[in-house]
Amino acid sequence: MIDFISEEARERMVKSVDALSQSFNRIRTGRAHPSLLDGVKVECYGTESPLNQVASVNVEDARTLTLNVWDRTVIPEVERAILKSELGLNPVTAGEVVRIPMPSLTEETRRVFIKQARSEAESARVSIRNARRDAIANLKNSLKEKEISEDEERRAEDLIQKLTDEFIATIEQALEQKEADLLEI
Repeated sequence: MIDFISEEARERMVKSVDALSQSFNRIRTGRAHPSLLDGVKVECYGTESPLNQVASVNVEDARTLTLNVWDRTVIPEVERAILKSELGLNPVTAGEVVRIPMPSLTEETRRVFIKQARSEAESARVSIRNARRDAIANLKNSLKEKEISEDEERRAEDLIQKLTDEFIATIEQALEQKEADLLEI
């Protein structure tokens, strides 16, 4: 029973860290990275499709992304979707290739992105604490149902707290790395 509760808490914490990683990938730094465009949806063929389903995204150099759109008729829609994405990117079309130069970050935009990164990290921390709270509530219910002893409950609570501390430290480390990337000129 204790193993099941702790494993369930661990899985939720891992999912929180993964979601934070994906959120951090969407926050633009000065460098080009294909995952920056993961959240962009393109209106084509009557439906909204993720950008990576209508084009291949490649890194041309440290500050330029290139898109090879598979259907030339969709290129204007791809450009429109990138402009609407609020990433501050301006695509340039050259035939069948769409180039997206990464503008350099100003001090103001760096602060905004750092603030966004801190907010995302706080959301992940809250999610991890919620997983801990639910796991401890499950332990207390198991104790009440006399499925586990008080000693087992205390040991399990300590285990879950150690897990929580470990994942919170992982989040802090990821936040520090993202802030360092954003402050890098």
